Amino acid sequence: MIRYALSCDHDHGFEAWFASSSDYDDQAARGLVECPFCGSTGVRKQVMAPAVAGTKKAGPTPDAMKQMQAMMMQAARQVREHVEQNFDYVGDAFAREARDIHEGRSEKREIYGEATPADVKKLKDDGVPCAALPSLPPDPKKAN
Repeated sequence: MIRYALSCDHDHGFEAWFASSSDYDDQAARGLVECPFCGSTGVRKQVMAPAVAGTKKAGPTPDAMKQMQAMMMQAARQVREHVEQNFDYVGDAFAREARDIHEGRSEKREIYGEATPADVKKLKDDGVPCAALPSLPPDPKKAN
């Protein structure tokens, strides 16, 4: 395995692992190597000493960690915004309403709301699909 330092045509830096240098060349030529930040396929190798599996390991740089954290927070925000805009909020009746929908006693629709960990466990044990929304830190722009 070879780790390459890469950047896209928008100057986003990132790393990726490939089985060999020819694997990178093949995937890049077919447009399969994308920037994780913007999706650009205009990706190029950066000047570096490639890391090969089995050699000393270095963790991500502080800047790379900040970029990854920002990317994850943006994805969490987008998921939460999509749910809030497109699903019905049912408040603390979530467990009951999810079960009723699953069992056909209520109209099928997408919902979100509040549930205790015990209620969520019961729903999952009974095969009722549910998942927690990503929690977000307070928005500093809305703070006092």
